[in-house]
Amino acid sequence: MSVQPSQDGGTPALRASHTDRDRAVDILSAAAGDGRLTAEELDERVGAALTARTQGELAALTADLPVVPDRTPIPAAAAKDVVRIEQEGASTRRGEGWVVPRRMEIRSAWGEVTLDLARAVITHGTLRIDLDMQAGALKLVTRPGIVVDTDSLVTSFAEVKTSRTVDTGAPVVLRVEIAGAISWGKVVVRSPRRRLGREA
Repeated sequence: MSVQPSQDGGTPALRASHTDRDRAVDILSAAAGDGRLTAEELDERVGAALTARTQGELAALTADLPVVPDRTPIPAAAAKDVVRIEQEGASTRRGEGWVVPRRMEIRSAWGEVTLDLARAVITHGTLRIDLDMQAGALKLVTRPGIVVDTDSLVTSFAEVKTSRTVDTGAPVVLRVEIAGAISWGKVVVRSPRRRLGREA
């Protein structure tokens, strides 16, 4: 029995690889950034992509979306063991394509740190963040398959805000543990937002 190729060059019944799933997630994330998908649609489709078994299932999730160019692979060796961010009265952002380290040490006063994990390169399963923040904000952008634990974080006149968790059945690809302390600030964990001109 012959198998007909799908529109993206794959075969519908062929088993999907990790690379195939990552490619589909890239397309979905780019579409959400362009305003083609809502945050809820993104969560639902990414969850389905991460659990897809065949190329046909992946093709169905992206059939109504434009294809994004292939990215140049980043070797696992590019991931650092420790990344340090020290700032005062400044803002730091790690955006699309950054390589998630095993540990981060963040020292920030009167500033903001944003870590986009939804579009990051994840090469191992855990990230520990040692936080020392005063009068600022730590923002984590996540997607299905990323779990954030703030139980070890000490707060003083601060708040921790997380978006509503939807069980998509997606396998856990990254566990983030935030420890340390934050005062007069906030930690925000959320899904990617649609952009109006640019991402919020």
